[in-house]
Amino acid sequence: MKSRFLRSKLAVFLIVFLVFVGVMVTYSMVYRQESFSRSVLLVTSMGNMTIGLYDDMNITAANFINLTELGVYDGTIFHRVVYNFVIQGGDPTGTGQGDPSIASISDELPNRHSNSVGAVAMAKKSLQDGHAQPNSASSQFFINLNDNGGQLNAEYSVFGKVISGMDVAYSIGNVETTSERPNQNVTIIKAQLVK
Repeated sequence: MKSRFLRSKLAVFLIVFLVFVGVMVTYSMVYRQESFSRSVLLVTSMGNMTIGLYDDMNITAANFINLTELGVYDGTIFHRVVYNFVIQGGDPTGTGQGDPSIASISDELPNRHSNSVGAVAMAKKSLQDGHAQPNSASSQFFINLNDNGGQLNAEYSVFGKVISGMDVAYSIGNVETTSERPNQNVTIIKAQLVK
């Protein structure tokens, strides 16, 4: 009788322990600590956003840092806004066609990070079939307003995440547009490295 009681207690303990280990493993996989090498503050006409740059995206993050330091983003607009999808900026021409004097960079695919809410990825030129032209990212970037990983992860390199000011991104995403272009300019007044 006593040994049956001890075995049932041991079985309960083992079940609780295994459930605990399973929860911890799942938590660490789903909510792993994100690691950012640097951060960039975007001072916009609608408020401030800070973008943490992933330390494992060497090409893409370095490109964003370089363009920030050169002042390429200062005075540019969010030229494309798609409600509940993305806001896109970073084109010095303000047209979405890109500045041909800014070199393209190599893709960092497959993605190490997902095009989830708040993720920041490089925009690329479109091909006639609607897909993105490989290795065509230069200065333009977009911020995801929704979880777009399923449709964007295969083609667009995620290099950062909005770590503060996501409310500003949503506000920009709610501006009135005509053919995805804001009716009134939303400007990146200044982009600057903060660490």
